[in-house]
Amino acid sequence: MPRFLQTLPDGTVKQVNPFTGTQVWTVPGRGNRPLGLPHPDPRPLTDERRTRECAFCQDRYLDTPPEKARMVAGATFDWLPAARLFDTVADFRRVPNLFEILSYDYWRLNHGYEVAPRIARRRADYLADPAGRAHVLRVIDAKLRAAGEDPGELAEDERLARADGFFGGGHDVVIARRHFTDGAVDDSGLASSGTLSPDEHRAFVGFAADSARRLYAVNPYARYVAVFQNWLRPAGASFDHLHKQLVAIDELGASQEATLARLEAEPDLFNAAGVDHAAAAGLIIATTEHAVAWAGFGHRYPTIEIASRSPHTRPWEHTRAELDSVSDLLHAMHAATGADVPCNEEWYYQPPGVATAMPWRVLLKWRVSTLAGFEGATRIYLNTVSPAALHERVVTRLVALQASGAVADSVRIGGDPGPAPLRYLG
Repeated sequence: MPRFLQTLPDGTVKQVNPFTGTQVWTVPGRGNRPLGLPHPDPRPLTDERRTRECAFCQDRYLDTPPEKARMVAGATFDWLPAARLFDTVADFRRVPNLFEILSYDYWRLNHGYEVAPRIARRRADYLADPAGRAHVLRVIDAKLRAAGEDPGELAEDERLARADGFFGGGHDVVIARRHFTDGAVDDSGLASSGTLSPDEHRAFVGFAADSARRLYAVNPYARYVAVFQNWLRPAGASFDHLHKQLVAIDELGASQEATLARLEAEPDLFNAAGVDHAAAAGLIIATTEHAVAWAGFGHRYPTIEIASRSPHTRPWEHTRAELDSVSDLLHAMHAATGADVPCNEEWYYQPPGVATAMPWRVLLKWRVSTLAGFEGATRIYLNTVSPAALHERVVTRLVALQASGAVADSVRIGGDPGPAPLRYLG
């Protein structure tokens, strides 16, 4: 096989990521253990816990900063006033992250960023309403206490000034409705991406894609909006409640820079060294009309790669059919992974303003191992599950899921996507 993937006589699998150059080894015997988190002492669910378990739950809308948008039965509603938050139950909500990575002051002080007049009017209108003002103060006070500050030591105007990021910030959270599945009887029954219906997942992905577009629209200094999902605490989640995060940043990031440098030398790299190489190695997991998934190689953690076949290179530029096609495949990979496996979902796409084309692709990383001294000393990463073992595990699970109707009919397990199936070069 080409240089990116080789199996030694003893069974060790050595891998190199063709896009980042990361070196990975899978050593025989190190992956023979369960991957999911145990639930040793599940507690029965009450009706109150089902809808109030965490700050992201549907009965606790006032625990998050003012809502930017919500989706209800396929319709999107922007900037609901505080008094109307409980008029409907949101399927998905977009709210500012209470503890943003890059603060509003980061953009204001480093770039001279000022919110657009329409955003300033929304802030003024929300605070002019007594219910809205009380909501903002409640959330600000909770944030101050979490930081070890006493809200009572600040005047009300000083506290409200801390809320500028709620309206003009660049770090949003897209929150799904359920904390637990509808059929859960105890608190081990968490609602994950894979427990959504295919239609619900399509709405989730579409809402997140549009949310990324909106962040670019309001911040001219954003070079890239990182879209990701941390599922379960070992993968970095603060709450075991399904949500995606969108973070505007003023750089492309090392991973994107490394990939772009390789693409400039070999524009068709995602076909030649990605999906074509995976097909030759027998690693294709499944396809849909507009997407393909395979067991990735050269990743620090077991990773499923999902790539769009569309000539459109940014999620929000996809047609509805193309977006749904990617969603169906991603949903199937989550369902096959299982709700008890900690994982990160990471979106990559061609940044606005960058001429070098790349496909929209999603990496689903199983966070089932811990980086330690060997990796730090050598920069060679030990991945406990080989690409072939990952392929076998996921395909086996997908067969059972499709037989039960849990994944979309559009998903075709295995098969050959054909040569150079990614059309991002036009």
